[in-house]
Amino acid sequence: MTHRILVVDDEQNARDGLTTILREEGYEVAEAADGEAGYEKLSSFNPDAVLCDIKMPRLDGLALLKKVRGDGFDTLFIMITAFGSIETAVEAMRLGAQDYITKPVDVSAVLVKLEKALETRQLRRDNAMLRERLHEKHRFNNIVGESGELQAVFDVVKRAAPTKATVLVLGESGTGKELIAQAIHEESPRRDKPFVKVNCAALSETLLESELFGHEKGSFTGAAGKREGRFELADGGTLFLDEIGDVTPALQVKLLRVLQQKEFERVGGTQTLKVDVRVVAATNKDLAAEVKAGKFREDLYYRLNVVSVTLPPLRKRKSDIPALVSHFIEKYNDAHGKVVKGLAPGTLNALLSYDWPGNVRELSNVVERAVVLARENELTSDDLPTTMRGPRPKDRSADTLIPGATLYEIEREAILRTLEMVDGSTSRAADILGISVRKIQYRLKEYAQQDAGAPMPTGDSSEPN
Repeated sequence: MTHRILVVDDEQNARDGLTTILREEGYEVAEAADGEAGYEKLSSFNPDAVLCDIKMPRLDGLALLKKVRGDGFDTLFIMITAFGSIETAVEAMRLGAQDYITKPVDVSAVLVKLEKALETRQLRRDNAMLRERLHEKHRFNNIVGESGELQAVFDVVKRAAPTKATVLVLGESGTGKELIAQAIHEESPRRDKPFVKVNCAALSETLLESELFGHEKGSFTGAAGKREGRFELADGGTLFLDEIGDVTPALQVKLLRVLQQKEFERVGGTQTLKVDVRVVAATNKDLAAEVKAGKFREDLYYRLNVVSVTLPPLRKRKSDIPALVSHFIEKYNDAHGKVVKGLAPGTLNALLSYDWPGNVRELSNVVERAVVLARENELTSDDLPTTMRGPRPKDRSADTLIPGATLYEIEREAILRTLEMVDGSTSRAADILGISVRKIQYRLKEYAQQDAGAPMPTGDSSEPN
């Protein structure tokens, strides 16, 4: 791509010289004799950068820069100033100029500064486009991730959402089953109708029945008036039944009826009500096993399991952790008024080495805690819970360790103390110790097994180089 450069200078010779050199370097060049003429050229020529003298008649360089920035143009400005006017050039930088050069003009310096400024702007634009693409790629109705496992889930959701089919969302606690249910609703023709949620495990059988189907006045103690249930409230929309595996057998029968016939009665009522509700259910239980054990009705299971979606645990999609961490840092910065910009070296390694039994919910809590307690604008491994900081050196100094210690113990001490010094960065530790990153990672896994009670290795024959 050929860049366009506008040269604004009231000295004809200087203007001609710059124009000639820039054209020889392959730039498309226009010129103007003062700020007023330069401003007029700006709209028609649309330059990528402006080489602008500061001292000019009619409209000087600073005034032109202010006017251009005030109009919202992000065109690069490199100011040209006399040696004795550096303060003015600094003022220009404050107003948004990218750089300045002094007279007499050094042609090579002009070309270097111009090329650097153009590269920097292109890099910023590329990064902005990349962030936008990543935002779209990583997010699907607030579900963050780009792993193959998660993309497979998105594919099922996109194909099932436009239909009326009942969907069963499976997965461990904390994997984001409610977000998937919400995504199904948002991607469906019902998106403008209610999305109603019920946690089936949070209520007793009697209260859950009333919550789902509503009740009539006086139907039970405390029923002071008629109340609509969640099925009525969700009419035309989607009802999300979370923890469906905890519903009692008696209530399973009533759920089966409403799924099959789209009708029910309120508790204590005789009037049959009809509704148009799409049901999305979720559980962390193995419903097929529950059916075999006689704890869950087989016919209800098949009614719910028209389309099934299984959310992978976080330990199976660790490649999504960087995007999730970035999402949560942004979220909790806003929530708590913090300005954390990212992770310090070594912190991501600690997060990736942990198995996350609480899944995405646990990661969210860990990042929120770290953001709240962070002393710096980057999260370090010290901001994480102690269980995530990896193995530590033994509680003794290197000086007292060496006499009588094995080579394995000395190596362990060297590796772990070096990792502490470089905030957990395996690449920096490898450079310092003169060994490979792969060997450090191998040793860390070995130390973790040893600290968990496994026997100490007796040889190095299978270790990587």
